[in-house]
Amino acid sequence: MDLGLKGKRALVTGASKGIGKACAEALAAEGCRVLVTARNPAPGPDAKALDLSLRGAAEDLAAWAGDLDILVNNAGAIPGGDLARVDEETWRRAWDLKVFGYINLTRAVYAAMKKKGRGVIVNILGNAGERLNAAYIAGSTANAGLMAFTRTLGGVSHADGIRVLGINPGPVATDRLLSLYKQMAQTKLGDAARYQELFKDMSFGRPATAPEIANAVAFFASDRSAYTSGCILTIDGGLAARSS
Repeated sequence: MDLGLKGKRALVTGASKGIGKACAEALAAEGCRVLVTARNPAPGPDAKALDLSLRGAAEDLAAWAGDLDILVNNAGAIPGGDLARVDEETWRRAWDLKVFGYINLTRAVYAAMKKKGRGVIVNILGNAGERLNAAYIAGSTANAGLMAFTRTLGGVSHADGIRVLGINPGPVATDRLLSLYKQMAQTKLGDAARYQELFKDMSFGRPATAPEIANAVAFFASDRSAYTSGCILTIDGGLAARSS
């Protein structure tokens, strides 16, 4: 299916690996000019090294990126832990990147999109925002807040010709997840190489792949999804549905 994205200009944050990298690749495969940012991106004219948790970084990034048709907010990783284990410094540092990073970059890019009357913003969130987990309290609270942010803005953005959407991935086979499961396999099974045996309780017996998330991003960003805004797509193999 031709998504009609050829020639569009896109920015993907947190694009050095995992879901962000897959989103950049999927959009590029559809013919987009893709700009990427991360703390340590691969060097190139379309890449910018940046820490979005810093004050003013979002505005600097928006100015560097220039005229955008598509923004994919993806940068951010929030550590696990319950209320007693996640101290204020850790909580604030994580939220400065993911929560305020998303909000500040959206604000800066939205203003430019509004002037030309079109644009798409896709926020990569996480199903912990709907499948609440006290052992991941900072992440669940952040994702729930960003879900509300996405729906609230996406409900009125049509007036400016802009669509705002979110995607809630469940477990995805990123380097981070695979490393975690290898550690678990070493502890539980005595052999890190047996980590895939721990996937048996996941939907379809496996985590999602990063391209499965990225393909949904590309569709959302396209005119094939032109009447979609203010909604969240959950891609977790039915986990959230089973716990509702």
